[in-house]
Amino acid sequence: MARALTELHQERDEIDRLLALTHHDPHSILGAHPQGNSVVVRAFRPSASAIELLVEGEPPRPMHMRDPAGLFEEVVEGHNRVFPYQLKIHYPDGESITIHDPYSFLPTLGEVDLYLWGEQKHERAYDKLGSHVRNIGGVTGVSFAVWAPNANGVSVVGDFNRWDGRVHMMRMLGNSGVWELFIPGVGPGFKYKYEIRTRDGGLLLKSDPFAQSMEAPPATASVVFESSYEFRDEKWMAEREHREAIKSPLSIYELHLGSWRRVPEDGDRPLTYREMAPLLGDYLTEMGFTHVEMMPVMEHPFTGSWGYQVSGYFAPTARYGTPDDLRYLIDELHQRGIGVILDWVPAHFPKDAFSLGRFDGTALFEHQDPRQGHHPEWGTYIFNYGRSEVRSFLTASALYWLSEFHADGLRVDAVASMIYLDYGRRDGEWIPNAYGGRENLDALSFLKKLNQDVYRLNPGIMMIAEESTAWTGVSRPVFMGGLGFGFKWDMGWMHDTLEYFSLDPIYRKYHHRDLTFGLLYAWSENFVLPISHDEVVHGKRALLAKMPGDRAQQFANQRSLFGYMWARSGKKLIFMGEEIGQWREWNHDTSLDWNLLEYPEHRGLQALLRDLNRIYRATPALWEADGDPSGFRWIEADAADDNLIAFMRIAPSSGERVICVCNFSPVLRSGLRLGVPRGGRYREILNTDSSAYGGSNMGNMGGVDAASIPWREFVHSIMIELPPLSTIWFAAP
Repeated sequence: MARALTELHQERDEIDRLLALTHHDPHSILGAHPQGNSVVVRAFRPSASAIELLVEGEPPRPMHMRDPAGLFEEVVEGHNRVFPYQLKIHYPDGESITIHDPYSFLPTLGEVDLYLWGEQKHERAYDKLGSHVRNIGGVTGVSFAVWAPNANGVSVVGDFNRWDGRVHMMRMLGNSGVWELFIPGVGPGFKYKYEIRTRDGGLLLKSDPFAQSMEAPPATASVVFESSYEFRDEKWMAEREHREAIKSPLSIYELHLGSWRRVPEDGDRPLTYREMAPLLGDYLTEMGFTHVEMMPVMEHPFTGSWGYQVSGYFAPTARYGTPDDLRYLIDELHQRGIGVILDWVPAHFPKDAFSLGRFDGTALFEHQDPRQGHHPEWGTYIFNYGRSEVRSFLTASALYWLSEFHADGLRVDAVASMIYLDYGRRDGEWIPNAYGGRENLDALSFLKKLNQDVYRLNPGIMMIAEESTAWTGVSRPVFMGGLGFGFKWDMGWMHDTLEYFSLDPIYRKYHHRDLTFGLLYAWSENFVLPISHDEVVHGKRALLAKMPGDRAQQFANQRSLFGYMWARSGKKLIFMGEEIGQWREWNHDTSLDWNLLEYPEHRGLQALLRDLNRIYRATPALWEADGDPSGFRWIEADAADDNLIAFMRIAPSSGERVICVCNFSPVLRSGLRLGVPRGGRYREILNTDSSAYGGSNMGNMGGVDAASIPWREFVHSIMIELPPLSTIWFAAP
């Protein structure tokens, strides 16, 4: 008797936890359960007036209400094993629906999935967590899975259950912290969130961290999505596997999707992904860029963050269309021979209540201690890189964009803020590592494994670090002690170069080191030379507006800068608008000023960029040995008083040579003698002062002949005309 009472009390306690929506395994009560020679079927539908149990070949069985809160039960005699069934649910308003019971299905994640997820070894975690359309035993529905280990209870809510958290409670799978539920009848397009009950009695409504689609902001619901897109870029992808980026031309056009071009006749809205595809493809092809780098396409709540405060690490922003629309855009560019790099932000995430922060009521994705988990400069949370599941989440995100969207690379934002514990902090505001240092050992470990994983699984892609410090070996392999990135932005070059060019030429001789210092470390990393969006906002002025002098001199300065940049060691990146001479700072809410191309100086600048890319791509000397000192040689490095430099680029495989001569003063250098490696005719292949680019058309009539006159360390020399504020390239014989 006592034992029976104990069992009754235990059963009542289980039911009370279920009704309180805090049961970790509602499947243990709901659904069908054999009991001797019978099967008990239970269903919890708080708003139902009645439920009928439908078993094939048998008349409907009315279920009796076990608890007035909405718990129904029916005992089916004569069965000793679970059988297929459906539930017909009746509501007080006369509506009725027939469903397959969500609590009659086995878990959609197995023990191996859960183990790999917890060990940062699940290479396709995005196929298991999140929402996925599945057919199980002939029944189509959606599986939902979310990591919330400290929650007291989790439900899926959406427009399929009137956002009622009592209807679809999830179960936790073992001690994995992963909650799971398969809901029949749900499909693509349904909106949903997770209703999370915290240990302190709170109630949270969270978007799915693994959602592959979300509502367009300011709405924040996740959306069930099933891709039907078939890529047609097989040729590009096959060739990419064998491409060695460091020994290839790389000219990148950095793009903000929402402000490149807009549609003024339709409320000045941005282009959609599909509208952009032919326009961007045509433009990049015409201009000769090898790649486009898209500022973050991942969903973000605040447009003014430009995408750098991500709320959807697996969802393209719905501002411009569906995930398959983005696939279409990337596919179109690939078919035109243009690579696509995506900005990716694993350094921090926003504090919006619907997103990752305090996801299950605790510091889950972020550190609890604000000295580690709060970013003082950006007001955001910092990921806890020491937690295996967080590392799994971020690794899965990176692999998702590379694998499922065919991205050719990721530019990883704010790497410096990840690897230094004291980044942006004063003394006393950070916690040293176990050895007393300022290095974030967990973040370093994460980045190394991440890079190893993505390169192993996606041959031919690029991982590019935006890293602004002198950290050693950012773009060196992990086995050589590096972080494993393929490239690093040369922020020092960018700062020094823009500082130099912003000066009146009369003062440039005092800053000549800004031109030459970078060549002391140019081969310590695989560098990208960026003039990015960060340099044309927040009062820094547009690139053309930074240039000193009158209008003609400003254009001449910018043309000479681009000529110098494209010849120097390092891959190239400019931000959209710089190629047309945008005068005003970039505004993310308006289109670029394409009307400027009505003016000849702006058309000339654009024509120069077009020719720079054309010659650059066809000339291995300008890119084959970017990461090797054998590809560079100074000809004139010390002419500070003349604001002049000259150097030679070399292709070691063929011996091809290009000489670049730069005059950053407004004075004509007539009869300038320079040493050259051999005799013969030196063809002038580029002159930024050409009238075709808006210049004065001074130059060398197509080329000059070398004389056997020793100069500096060379036994031959040439005498040239070097126009004011210009860069000239010569092809050596």
